[in-house]
Amino acid sequence: VRVVVRAIAVLGIVGMGVEPRAFQSAGETAYRVTELRGLGGPDGRGNSVNDWGLVAGYSNLEGNTTRRAMLWFLGQKLPLGTFGGANSNVTWPGGVTNTGLVVGIAQTADPQTRSDGWSCRGFFPPGPDQSKYTCLGFVWEAGRMKRLPALRGDNSFAASANNRRHVVGWAETGAADSTCANPVDKGFLPVLWDLNRQRTVKLPLFGKDTAGAATAINDRDQVVGISGICDQSVGRHTAKHAVLWENGTVIDLGNLGADNWITPTSISPNGEFIVGFGNSPGADPN
Repeated sequence: VRVVVRAIAVLGIVGMGVEPRAFQSAGETAYRVTELRGLGGPDGRGNSVNDWGLVAGYSNLEGNTTRRAMLWFLGQKLPLGTFGGANSNVTWPGGVTNTGLVVGIAQTADPQTRSDGWSCRGFFPPGPDQSKYTCLGFVWEAGRMKRLPALRGDNSFAASANNRRHVVGWAETGAADSTCANPVDKGFLPVLWDLNRQRTVKLPLFGKDTAGAATAINDRDQVVGISGICDQSVGRHTAKHAVLWENGTVIDLGNLGADNWITPTSISPNGEFIVGFGNSPGADPN
């Protein structure tokens, strides 16, 4: 799979290594496409891009069973590391800011303590190390990669950041949650990491929900995400409600007629538009 970035003038998206101005070919407008070279494996992807062309995503290594978070800029590539484990990744559209801050997930060297393998497993390639180690959210800034803490649990997940150095995601607690697929697994909550104050802030859940995750944030500190039950720690019934957090309150955004996989992925700078995905009535909830 080739990783490419297209320059689309209508949307104002300019990819690294792609000339921003269109050129004419046979009377039609065309754009140049540049392949972003990876680490030798056949699978890679650019998941996020900022206004000056820094692209973040992942590339698999040879053998296609190990993955590294990647940055591409001006024809150069920079693989990011892990916290001693096998895999890392920048997973969501809000993974890189205009200040050059990058957030994602990385495995540690510690054995995974959850029976469901934590949320990271869906973003690492199938292989012996996919769910073997605990996984933490990371922030990469000024050439340094730092851990984002959990809530007394062992795992966390960073999805998005804004230009105010606020990062959102979700973090494991220290207590078991009976709504997990395996009731002895620990619960998890949506969180905001304030890098300026070195604080981890819990975001409220909707109604009587027990678990949730924050997936995107804009520069107004409006946050979107999901609220539901612990379930399997990867969407599904954890995403019973799509929600917006604003001024300390949580608002249900509605759904398409089903109450699973209802997941916002991005919020516009002015907070007026939110996009994502969700099941429709009768769809397979699994």
